[in-house]
Amino acid sequence: MQPQDIIAREDRYSSGLYHKRPIALVRGKGARVWDADGREYIDCTAGIGVAVLGHAHPVVVEALAAQAGRLITAHELFYNDRRAALLERLHAVTPPSLDRFFLSNSGTEANEAAIKFARAATGRPEIVSAMRGYHGKTLGALSATWGKNYRAPFEPLVPGFRTIPFNRSEAVADAVTDATAAVIVEVVQGEGGIRPATTEYLRAIRDACTERGTLLIIDEVQTGFGRTGTLFAFEHHDVVPDILTLAKSVAGGIPMGVTAFGDTVGQLAKLSHTTTFGGNPLACAVADRVIAHIVETDLPARVATAGQRTMDAIRALGSPHVRDIRGLGLMIGIELKRPAAKTARALMDEGVLALLAGSTVLRLLPPLVIEADELDTVVAALGRVLA
Repeated sequence: MQPQDIIAREDRYSSGLYHKRPIALVRGKGARVWDADGREYIDCTAGIGVAVLGHAHPVVVEALAAQAGRLITAHELFYNDRRAALLERLHAVTPPSLDRFFLSNSGTEANEAAIKFARAATGRPEIVSAMRGYHGKTLGALSATWGKNYRAPFEPLVPGFRTIPFNRSEAVADAVTDATAAVIVEVVQGEGGIRPATTEYLRAIRDACTERGTLLIIDEVQTGFGRTGTLFAFEHHDVVPDILTLAKSVAGGIPMGVTAFGDTVGQLAKLSHTTTFGGNPLACAVADRVIAHIVETDLPARVATAGQRTMDAIRALGSPHVRDIRGLGLMIGIELKRPAAKTARALMDEGVLALLAGSTVLRLLPPLVIEADELDTVVAALGRVLA
């Protein structure tokens, strides 16, 4: 099928809710994808961070094929071997205090569950989130999301939500009160411009939550499973959440969300929160193998080295158009002194696909298996575009 035909058919029937770039991707391998014209790109979007092992990785392909031939769906009305294996795997890699896992289909679902669990466990109405934070677009998660452009079309949102400044430790203590069910925060703000939290800020939140009987929800939807150079980003700061939300990387591109919690949440009422597709054997089988591969190959250590090397190389370009370079591991934000959309389009013409994180920040979220020479190619292309 010709690319123009693909584009025309999508435009005719799709929702129209997305800004689409005028190429049709049809194939991928590792950190590279090809469009319908056969043109090759280095993919620094990875499906917005989900293709942690890249495209068509044997671990994902083989787990999918094997499980699809056995059993694709089985609701949690019944027990299942693949789900049991994944739950054990999750418990093995998360802090011991997080020993219960609700399986869903996306990051916003994981955060929606976390908000509900916090309110149910504490009996309190208030949720505190951070400025520039992003937690999803369902109504509860959206209420914790800061951007007015996301919120305004759907107001009034869920009551009881308010925001505090990000990385302002002195603002934390007064913000957490006896009415606060939970504070939800990202360790690295993704949509908010690739802004890492400081250790001081996260520990101030942890201390305030502990003192007030408030639950700490850490949103690692984008950072979890190796993206920042450790398995979980909170490990950089020695801060453990009461509720941990995960998605994107957990199943290597297959939809899955995870809400992890423990005794601080306690026993939730039966059927108070459920899902039809969450925890299906197909997604569980893939997630189990993906997590095992990440751990067995020590992928986070490789990511830490590759990320630092890449950020150093971008700094070495010395471009006057760059205001700041920040990130952790292979979660890299390049803040420009001009709109980032034109730079992303120019990079596409150079054979590199990149994301935005706000109007002036270029975001790189490549597969964690990307090779050093591919990252060198990305930096060289960026240098040409910025020049």
